[in-house]
Amino acid sequence: MGSASDAPRRLTGFSTDSAAKETALENQFRALASPDQISKFHRYLTSEPHPAGSPRNNELAQWVAQQWRDQGLEDVTIHQYDVLHSSPRQISLEMVKPKRYVATLREDPYDVDPDTKNPKADGAYLGYSASGEITAPVVYAHSGNPEDYDYLRQHGIDVRGKIVLVRYSNPYSYRGFKALTAERLGAAAILIYSDPQEDGYKKGPVYPNGPWGPESHIQRGAITYDFIQPGDPLTPGYAAIPGAKRIRPEDAVSLPKIMGVPLSWRDAKPLLEKMDGPQAPDSWQGGLPLKYRLGGKRVVVHLKVDMDNSTRPYYVTEARIRGSESPDQWVILGNHRDAWVYGAVDPSSGTAAMLELTRNLGQLLQQGIRPKRTLVFCSWDGEEYALTGSTEWGEQYADELKQKTVAYLNVDEATSGSNFQGDAVGSLAPLLVEVSRTLPAPSGKTLYDEWKISRQTELGEDQPVPDGRLANTRIGSGSDHTVFLNFLGIPTVGLTFVGPYGVYHSLYDDYFWMNHFGDPGYRYHALMTQLWGVLALRFANADVLPFDFESYGENIRQFAVDLNLANRVAGHIDLAGLQRQIADFQSAGRELNQSIAIAVANGKLDPPTAAQINAQLMQVERNWCNPNGIPGRPWFKHSLYAARYTYAHLELPGLTEAAEAGDWKRANEQEKILETQLEKNTALLKQINQELTSAR
Repeated sequence: MGSASDAPRRLTGFSTDSAAKETALENQFRALASPDQISKFHRYLTSEPHPAGSPRNNELAQWVAQQWRDQGLEDVTIHQYDVLHSSPRQISLEMVKPKRYVATLREDPYDVDPDTKNPKADGAYLGYSASGEITAPVVYAHSGNPEDYDYLRQHGIDVRGKIVLVRYSNPYSYRGFKALTAERLGAAAILIYSDPQEDGYKKGPVYPNGPWGPESHIQRGAITYDFIQPGDPLTPGYAAIPGAKRIRPEDAVSLPKIMGVPLSWRDAKPLLEKMDGPQAPDSWQGGLPLKYRLGGKRVVVHLKVDMDNSTRPYYVTEARIRGSESPDQWVILGNHRDAWVYGAVDPSSGTAAMLELTRNLGQLLQQGIRPKRTLVFCSWDGEEYALTGSTEWGEQYADELKQKTVAYLNVDEATSGSNFQGDAVGSLAPLLVEVSRTLPAPSGKTLYDEWKISRQTELGEDQPVPDGRLANTRIGSGSDHTVFLNFLGIPTVGLTFVGPYGVYHSLYDDYFWMNHFGDPGYRYHALMTQLWGVLALRFANADVLPFDFESYGENIRQFAVDLNLANRVAGHIDLAGLQRQIADFQSAGRELNQSIAIAVANGKLDPPTAAQINAQLMQVERNWCNPNGIPGRPWFKHSLYAARYTYAHLELPGLTEAAEAGDWKRANEQEKILETQLEKNTALLKQINQELTSAR
């Protein structure tokens, strides 16, 4: 399996001599990855439930720190943030009409998997649910998206004061958006259940005989409105360090004012069976053996939600390997530590891969092998609640991070299967493809070859996917990259392997599931360790940072084309200036690529010039940020990337949201901002190009 990496090859940003050294180093690093050691890390991480704010998760913050000290990492630090937390005190749901049914709100234990019998596992709850008690009729609202309520209205069903029952999720939307939609329409509460059509027996064999969710599985989660404002709800835009000023909960834009509870399909079925009202349309029918109806009168439930919303400490654990030549240029690698229960996939697969990665780099460090730039490793806390730990850390060190960070490499779920998915901003997508060619995969093919196949399947295309579309450059939210990309303007990469995974955020996302269905033998965990580490080493050791702004320009051009197709923007505002600026930026990127390749190839780029060029290259992503942010969501600064309220990707967000709202005055203003940013970055690329040409 060595053929993927043994042949000499050109590496973007490396001279011939540097590339030879880097290739040897990457081969040496790759050889250290041990599936057995990853399994040991994984078993320890998943041996007890460890949601954010729990004693076990706080112990793991200390344990990770000790692992890093033992591995020889430097500057090991634990940061404390005092944040508004949310945990269940008492939750109950009872159908009182037309017959009595008391929901279990628990998951069944299985003898084959002793971890399912742990009494420390919580039942059903949604983080940041409001507290309250109500008896009210139930309405079935399909996926709980705005168009679903439009349909209900057309059929004479008003959800004000009622309890809405919605699905995870068809089509997909983040549960927090479901909650906000229901809240805005005056619903008293929201119940979100897992229909077997989405993640249960309609997909295939269920746990413990297969990877899909059994009848009692519950998808916990938070319903925070972090698409408006992520992080601690009471310290918006600044870090929740001990003693920080806090706003009142009622003034926090990210806190729901509606009660919410997740249900298994076993607990939802008795409600759906008894529903009255019109039959739901075919697209709303699910996988249960019954006719789904809209309800609204016959089924009445009593719901009680009592949440403990109090301030608790969250802990971010950080360590470094200081750079030998450019210690003030940082490559940051991060994964969150907190899980809803065991989190074997989400996030412990990523944590185990990161611990193996640092163990391997620590071994190299003991041999005197140190990267040129500093590697920073972060174990985030509270990601599941509001992307909390990474956001607070990013807000606390914002100025330093904007000055020093080369890129942020995020792994949330390392693996739930064998199909690779890579996200990257447009300037980094080519590098991800380049690295994938060098890594042998468990099948005996290269990662690149496996990726070509899985990406074609993912996109549902007949022809092989070209390299320019392998990486997903349309990046939404939902993980710890958010603060880096959207708030700080730091280029990000996200890595994961996926497969059939029907136990998300449930009790059954555990060590047994991973070893039987997700990644038996931990081979894809090991591949993630290698991929993540090699990518970090490329950034850390490149003579000239491996950005590709021609590629970025092509991405931006496509963003503009798609926006115009979807919203007919050109019929309302003049896009000629924007299109011209995009073309100029792409052209400047192409010329810069050529100049860098020539300057690096001859090996004559002196260190001071290289340092200056790299600092300027790092500035490009920052220049996409608007200090005023997106209209209505000022925390989100990036003008190319944001997320919709559903968490789905949203490109050119200020312009797109204005166009979708038909606010053409605002759209014109946002278009001018994009033009200005493009013009600024084009000038910067030309300046770098001139400096490189002069240095030859």
